[in-house]
Amino acid sequence: MLTSEVPSPRDPELVERLILDLLDPELKGHALSELRKKREMFQNLALLLWNSFGIVASLLQEIIVVYPALSPPTLSLGASNRVCNALALLQCIASHPETRTHFLQARIPLYLCAFLETDDKAKQFEYLRLTSLGVIGALVKVATFITEKIVVHDAGLAYVCANADRFYAVGAALATVVTSMVDQPSKRLLKHVIRCYLRMSENPRGFAALQTCLPPQLKDGTFNSCLRDDPSGRHLHQQLLVKMTSGKKGGGAGNSAGRMSWG
Repeated sequence: MLTSEVPSPRDPELVERLILDLLDPELKGHALSELRKKREMFQNLALLLWNSFGIVASLLQEIIVVYPALSPPTLSLGASNRVCNALALLQCIASHPETRTHFLQARIPLYLCAFLETDDKAKQFEYLRLTSLGVIGALVKVATFITEKIVVHDAGLAYVCANADRFYAVGAALATVVTSMVDQPSKRLLKHVIRCYLRMSENPRGFAALQTCLPPQLKDGTFNSCLRDDPSGRHLHQQLLVKMTSGKKGGGAGNSAGRMSWG
């Protein structure tokens, strides 16, 4: 074949053909691998995957087919690599602003629970768990950014801190993000989380609640190495710690944490 006839890796027709190959059992394995490699090259890959007939079902089939190999743990490395290729494409869908909501409404993350519950230390299971966490992480990051955008406004902060159920729901979501970063820390995401907590601490009720529900990982030095080379991150972290230990609330300075109650 002449060089001019070789398909470009950025050729939309090549990607469309690979997506169609996902419906062919003989070609599916190769298509999964190639699409994973090329997923960063095409901004609209998530849209193509979601809107192409039968493709999402085909990806979910890759997940379901390995369930029997989880317990007892008989999953091979090759099978793990293949399902992780499918998970990477689902992560692509979870990350795109135009497909993310549909992804959640279809409850696709529930299909990953079985992978996250495995505790086998073999490489293929570790790989499976990490890739599954990547899919969840794509959703968690967006949720954190949205939370920050909400609480940065006075009306949004007041809404979050208006009652205990609402506050603790947001707090639990942020705590989940913190826990997820213990093994794979992200400076950028961590700073977003800290900003959320700082802003929530400016509300007297929020401050009182954070005295008991701030994740221990933010207080015990877990992320010191992550922020070592990030002056702005260290400053935010230190600001949060000082506020929590000194009792300097952003508002209602005359109220102690113990006397605060939810309306």
